[in-house]
Amino acid sequence: MDIPGGIFKSYDIRGVYPEELNEEFAVPITRAIYKVISDQLSVTKPLTIAVGRDMRLSSPAIFEAVSKTLVELGAQVIDLGIVSTPTFYFAVYKYGYDGGIQITASHNPKQYNGLKIVRRSPTGLVKIGKNTGMSEIKKMSQEGVDIVSRGEGSLTKRDGVLEEEVQNALKIAGYPEVKRFKIVADAANALGALYIDALFKAIPGELIKMNFELDGTFPAHQADPLQPETLVDLQKKVLEEKADFGLAPDGDGDRLLFIDEKGQIIQPSLITALVAKELLSEKKGETILFDIRYILTPKKIVEEYQGKYEITKVGHAFITEKMHETGALFAGESSAHYFFRETGNAESQLPMILLVLKVMSREGKPLSEIVEGLKRSHESGETNFRVKNALEIIEALKEKYSDAEISTLDGVAVTYKDWRFSLRTSNTEPLLRLNIEHIGKEGLEDKKQELLAEIEKLAKFEDLPK
Repeated sequence: MDIPGGIFKSYDIRGVYPEELNEEFAVPITRAIYKVISDQLSVTKPLTIAVGRDMRLSSPAIFEAVSKTLVELGAQVIDLGIVSTPTFYFAVYKYGYDGGIQITASHNPKQYNGLKIVRRSPTGLVKIGKNTGMSEIKKMSQEGVDIVSRGEGSLTKRDGVLEEEVQNALKIAGYPEVKRFKIVADAANALGALYIDALFKAIPGELIKMNFELDGTFPAHQADPLQPETLVDLQKKVLEEKADFGLAPDGDGDRLLFIDEKGQIIQPSLITALVAKELLSEKKGETILFDIRYILTPKKIVEEYQGKYEITKVGHAFITEKMHETGALFAGESSAHYFFRETGNAESQLPMILLVLKVMSREGKPLSEIVEGLKRSHESGETNFRVKNALEIIEALKEKYSDAEISTLDGVAVTYKDWRFSLRTSNTEPLLRLNIEHIGKEGLEDKKQELLAEIEKLAKFEDLPK
């Protein structure tokens, strides 16, 4: 079967429906997934596999193909229904299923769909990605796999997962006494609506809903809060309502951006620092993870609150791997993914909301003031370049700044006493990504212009930076 190789990504499977991913292609892909999970778990018994899906128009057809194929292979299939990706992860971990498939294309536009895959392990969930089985799935999907049915499969619906996820989040946050705040949330007609709505049925607060009706055509805007234009209406609404903060989840709900009461976007590294401080105040000596792009603020906060830290490659599959390896309590990614040991090392946004509310309730300060007090550096925001010679540029800048502390964990990261930058290729797009941070705000723009000039001298552009 002529399945495009490009749909097999570093973290998941994702492509345009129906040209690149459809119900026909889903059959051999599902067979390959089942084989890889069976082999990794070294079991011969029928597997129990949870299947969730998003609200995209193509998801019901793909769900039908995936679940039917699994049943034919003898699997005990648990239908989770329409659930966010964090809820899907919670269910697989909580109920000890052998594995799971979430049908979603996350924040991608409406014409896409995809599959996220996990399996159980003794220390939590393993995400199937670049280093954990995706190559085998790609090969077997394209070439076929010899696998026989292991008996009579079944399909069972599972209800009540979301309510249990809310209770688990309350436990992680220490069952906080939360004051009544006014919160605006723009769910972009996507899955974050489900868990935000469920949370505010369990805690005090006024929730002002924007675009909470599930709609796979995304009529309001693309469900990608990393695109600043998608946040404009939310920022305005926060100011109009004099709200305490705003929430912007992505399409499948595994990323979450916070907007402060002034309508400003809060850098995810500051939210990481806030949560790390809160968790370490109760559990000193624990390990916190954050990715290579922005490290100065979370590193300093972790040190101040007697924790340990490790720096990871960018990408949720890589972060989850590192959590298994280190036993970390919590991890925060610069793209607003947040991970907890107590959710199987997977993303979970409900504890994030609760912990922010807990800190605000205790300190009696606006969110902008709380995060400003945590800031130990200033960040440039990401600049992307579409170039033909990304690796050549990385090598050249590594040489130019060779008097600094150099890391090649993910592209190149260059660290001086008062500033640093990360330059890396994207795992999901043909882009070179630049991130800069500086201890003082004044020097940040100078360093940015310096690096942009260096890259422009070296670059063979496919088009202009964006």
